[in-house]
Amino acid sequence: MSCPRRCERPGGVSRAPPAQALRALVILAGLCLGAAARAQAPAPTGSGGAADQGLQEVTISVKRLELLGTAATASEGVVSEQEIQLMPALRPAQLLESVPGLIVTSHSGEGKANQYLLRGLNLDHGTDLAVFVDGMPINQPTHAHGQGYTDLSFLIPELTEQMSYTKGPYYAQVGDFGAVGSVHISYRDTIADQLAAGAGTLGFRRAFASGSIGAGSGVLLAAAEAQHYDGPFATPDDARKENAVLRYSSGSAREGYSVTAMYYHQLWTNTTDVPLRAISEGLLPDRFGTLDPTDGGRAQRASLSLQAQHDFGTGHLSASAYFIYNELHLYNDFTHYLFDPVHGDQEDQFENRHVLGAHAGYTLPLPLGRFDNDLELGALTRHDWLELGRLPSVARAPLPATDDDPSFSNHDQVHLNSYAAYLQATTHWTPTVRTVLGVRGDLQQGTDWDLLAPLHQSAGYTNGGTARQFLAQPKASLIYTPLDMLELYASMGRGFHSADLRGVNQAVNSDSALPPTPLLAKQEGQELGLRAEWGPRLTLTLAVYNLWEQSETVLDADVGQDAAGPPSRRYGAELNITYQMTPFLEIYASYSGNHTRFTHPLDDGTGHVGTYISQAPDGTGLLALYLTHLGRWSGGLEYRYLGNYPLSAGPCVDAAAVRDLPGATSCANAPTAQAQVQGHGFGEVNLDANYAFGARAKLSLGIYNLLNTHANAAEFWYVDRLRSEIAAFPDGRADIHAHPLEPLTARLTVSVALEP
Repeated sequence: MSCPRRCERPGGVSRAPPAQALRALVILAGLCLGAAARAQAPAPTGSGGAADQGLQEVTISVKRLELLGTAATASEGVVSEQEIQLMPALRPAQLLESVPGLIVTSHSGEGKANQYLLRGLNLDHGTDLAVFVDGMPINQPTHAHGQGYTDLSFLIPELTEQMSYTKGPYYAQVGDFGAVGSVHISYRDTIADQLAAGAGTLGFRRAFASGSIGAGSGVLLAAAEAQHYDGPFATPDDARKENAVLRYSSGSAREGYSVTAMYYHQLWTNTTDVPLRAISEGLLPDRFGTLDPTDGGRAQRASLSLQAQHDFGTGHLSASAYFIYNELHLYNDFTHYLFDPVHGDQEDQFENRHVLGAHAGYTLPLPLGRFDNDLELGALTRHDWLELGRLPSVARAPLPATDDDPSFSNHDQVHLNSYAAYLQATTHWTPTVRTVLGVRGDLQQGTDWDLLAPLHQSAGYTNGGTARQFLAQPKASLIYTPLDMLELYASMGRGFHSADLRGVNQAVNSDSALPPTPLLAKQEGQELGLRAEWGPRLTLTLAVYNLWEQSETVLDADVGQDAAGPPSRRYGAELNITYQMTPFLEIYASYSGNHTRFTHPLDDGTGHVGTYISQAPDGTGLLALYLTHLGRWSGGLEYRYLGNYPLSAGPCVDAAAVRDLPGATSCANAPTAQAQVQGHGFGEVNLDANYAFGARAKLSLGIYNLLNTHANAAEFWYVDRLRSEIAAFPDGRADIHAHPLEPLTARLTVSVALEP
């Protein structure tokens, strides 16, 4: 791939040569092994034994039913490989919707990280949802676009073996971004030798190859995919994605290790959210139009990771280490002609990041007198070196930073250091009572070199500087088991999410006396819950939770980035039911109802003031049917639900309207709505059906938005200005900006297992 425009700018982002070499190596190995690999040795114990089974016959194993006696809260669980593989998912990240209450949507193109919503939070692109793939943290702190940015486009669904999840700040093992939720995704060690080809509506095409081969004492796995997708938009997404994995594993899940190399690359054009008035006034033909057809991006990711498990002494040691390289360019035009009436407001958000980290944990039995007690201790470190920024562009070509307001341009070099240690004890005081007590300490330090310091200092601030903070986090859970089929939980704890270092430094250095932004923003929560199992086929969990945040992350649409906001509080309840109705049919249902508010009023920049948190849904839910062993048929049918949510902080207030839109003298003549603005959620039905032709061929049909629901995947409320409004609205107009849900979409895939 050539590197136009941005790489020509001194100090810009360029591709790392090692990533090119890794890309070629892994894709070549994946295609060769997928076409010709043959297992020459039995799969190691615990590997799953899939290397010599052809296309696997799926059997549902309800992992959600197996946590009595081991769980610390009602809000943790495990999703099995079978449920993951049967779940209809338009995008890889939507597999995370198997986590109860979690909704994954999109507001701008295929290559950009998805938007996540959980427990009454708009997690944007990953803030407050810690995600790990094969032991590697995916969240990216101090990111060019969104704090905790979590792009799962590199995830290959066929390789996903299991997901485990937690919710709430009650787990000593979970740190940055994980106080609301965390998801650990595990890749499999072996896979069938197979080829698959798919095609569908809206320009979808996909090729996939995989295989495993015995090598020494272990197994070498390779997989590769290539995908193209246009989407329903007037300007096609033309998203072109390449993914590859090369993995060597040996031993078992208890005593063994794995080494994994991954590579991902994607180019795309995207239609971002557009103001609704552009459609009603005829500037766009319909909701699939775009005001800037040059918006888009490119992304590249390469990683090398190691995981090891070993019984050491009387305990068990687990360790992981990783190196990650990320490159990203996002070309977005959110506000159109609000800042630059000549060229428009397109910006290039760019980033080049290298990450090195490691984690080790040790668990051992350590009785307290006559009480059974297990002690777990661990430590981790992570180091990010990155160059990132935001600079004006037109049709993806760079513009001088001096053409716009100083705040429109950023270019920084950042070094982030993270260290943590934790200790957790699980003690069985009686046959029916146990506690899980833990403490975690996190130390983070970062230094920012503001490469545009002279420009920013002219406006009275700079991003440069060093910030450092330590945070202690106590955790506690009390579990009572009055019956063999029932457990009751009471939990409390403290967690945190880190803030963008640039904003932390800017708040310190600014002449405008901005309130200080904590580098580690505390989150404190409490939860009561129960878990009930009626036999081996039915389980129910119920959790009632409360969460306070020292600093809620809010969207600053003017710059297309997250910013640290005021404190907030939310509470709610979550109900989940899993029922294995027959040996071939599982029913799963979840619903989360939430109440969310800022603790004091916020001016959202559109003339509106209040305590409502933008895009915080009042409810989320999922109803799914998983079918297998019904003759040659298997599949999944789901209804996914996102409730309504506020868009503005409250109703219009005269003083705020004058402050935010200087041409106005009151709400009556301000270009903004009078009342509070509400966003509308959606309900969508998706289907995945599979038919097996013997043991070696399978036909799969995916139908997404089966009822062709006309809705928006995401809605926002902010100020922008169209080209036709330059003279009449010098300060812009507030409007709802929407990105549509994809219409009825179908995809057909043929998978063929290779001869043994």
